[in-house]
Amino acid sequence: MNTIKIDLHTHSILSPDGGLSENDYQSLLNKGILDYIAITDHNRIDFAQKMHTLLGDKIIVGEEISTSDGEIIGLFLNKSIDKGLTTFQTIQQIKKQQGLVCIPHPFETMRKGLPEKILKEIIKEVDLMEVFNGRSLQPATRKLALEFIDKYNKVGVANSDAHCRVGIGKTYNSIDKKPLKQTLVSLLKQGNRHEIASPWLAYLCPKVNRFRNVILNVFQNLNLKEMLK
Repeated sequence: MNTIKIDLHTHSILSPDGGLSENDYQSLLNKGILDYIAITDHNRIDFAQKMHTLLGDKIIVGEEISTSDGEIIGLFLNKSIDKGLTTFQTIQQIKKQQGLVCIPHPFETMRKGLPEKILKEIIKEVDLMEVFNGRSLQPATRKLALEFIDKYNKVGVANSDAHCRVGIGKTYNSIDKKPLKQTLVSLLKQGNRHEIASPWLAYLCPKVNRFRNVILNVFQNLNLKEMLK
């Protein structure tokens, strides 16, 4: 039986705090570190779409969307969804595109996870929920997530939430068939989760990337001003 490794939560260089480049994604797939990867940048899908065009179905177009209640991931999207909507409105936009709804780092207060009250209100629309996040800062929430999916009969997933190469390929899901939008949830239900916390350096990547991007923007603006003189 073939083992297919899939990670549904990663951030490219176009996330304000992301750092995975085009070459990184190509290398991860070429080396077999992962077989399918969802690119879920904050509030944009343009990089994911570009990589899907270059690498085909191995790249799943996703987006980590900032709602008024917390963050939510849409998978298999073809259009970016505006940030700042309510969770219910955001889910409506995902479903309008026939996408899948994945809940990242639920119950976490340090990373804008959706609270229990909201999750109960939307549970019928949820396809997947992270029960293990490779960069979790609140490991106690894993128990809450496991209890929640068991209570509501939902499918749990393990994702890296990688913002750089450090730790990616440690936390993922394994399935036995090529994932399609129509089959992904059932494949994950029958599959396995591989849950290894990322090294401590992975926790620093978002801060380092954010600082780097601010500096790059400053220099780009300075160069633009010079050109306009």
